[in-house]
Amino acid sequence: MNRKFEQIDWEFFSLDEIFTTIQRGKRLTKKNQIKGDIPYISSTKYNNGVDGFIGNEENVRKYSNCLTIANSGSVGNIFYHDYEFIASDHVTALVNEELVKEHYMFLIASISMIGEKYSFNREISDDRIKREKIKLPAVSPDEPDWEFMKEYIESKQEIISDLPPQVNLNVVSDERKLSDVTWDTIKISDLFEIDKTVTQVNDKELLPYISAKKMRNGLKEFSNDFTNAKAGNTITWNKIGDGGAGLAYYQETPYVVDSINVMVLKPLFNMNRYSGLFIVGILSQYHGIFGHGYTLTDKRFSMLKIKIPIIEETGRIDLEFMEQYMKKKENEVLEKH
Repeated sequence: MNRKFEQIDWEFFSLDEIFTTIQRGKRLTKKNQIKGDIPYISSTKYNNGVDGFIGNEENVRKYSNCLTIANSGSVGNIFYHDYEFIASDHVTALVNEELVKEHYMFLIASISMIGEKYSFNREISDDRIKREKIKLPAVSPDEPDWEFMKEYIESKQEIISDLPPQVNLNVVSDERKLSDVTWDTIKISDLFEIDKTVTQVNDKELLPYISAKKMRNGLKEFSNDFTNAKAGNTITWNKIGDGGAGLAYYQETPYVVDSINVMVLKPLFNMNRYSGLFIVGILSQYHGIFGHGYTLTDKRFSMLKIKIPIIEETGRIDLEFMEQYMKKKENEVLEKH
């Protein structure tokens, strides 16, 4: 792909300009579902929205090669389906028969930002969806640049295809469980400092933009504005956000951060991806405690404490256990696939 993001024009398009069909699925209660092998798409945020497999043929709406967006429940979750499925009334199908998989995959990133405006108490109706606008590469104010979008996604798939076809399992030498280690209560500020510096990064095309989202590791979009660039091997902690306040995420590579709503924690010890992921789980216990009326401020950070595994003889945090424990968990996931 020769063209880059900064070399193309962008325009706003309403979703009813992009999709030829915007239609909610039909209600189908559990007792009326017939066992079968057709995916039933509902508002779950897991398994690409698949809530089960059914065989109903009457009073259902079937789709394929399109997107679904959850209009209730996990509002705003959006998935691509390249197979035939039945849509529940908790999702709306977004269809354009002229689009291919690469187009849909590009659209997901832009459309997913719509969900931030809605919640369980404010559902997305089909009329609202039709009026929503997203910014897309454009050939003209009236025509999206579908060629660029397809080329961009294909270029990313080329990178993925260069990865090794198999992933080796981690070598685990420590089989201790959570109940087998010593835990101690430690101030978070003794383990991390708030990183307010800007990191110099290479002139890359794009960096992940991390905001106070409650999913996708905080990823909102990709940005070529490096004003608030941060180094990898740090933790982002949501200070505020709809349902996301208190959630922590490990960031392995450089990224750009929404510094107003997200706190960046730089480790004062030799953290790696595994120990970082372990600590993220502990920090996220504050999810549900912080919110719009009670935000994660610098002052509160300085007083917060967590329980963490330690080496009893020295009192130091047990990095080896955390790494080994997370490697075991990763192996369990890999073995299922």
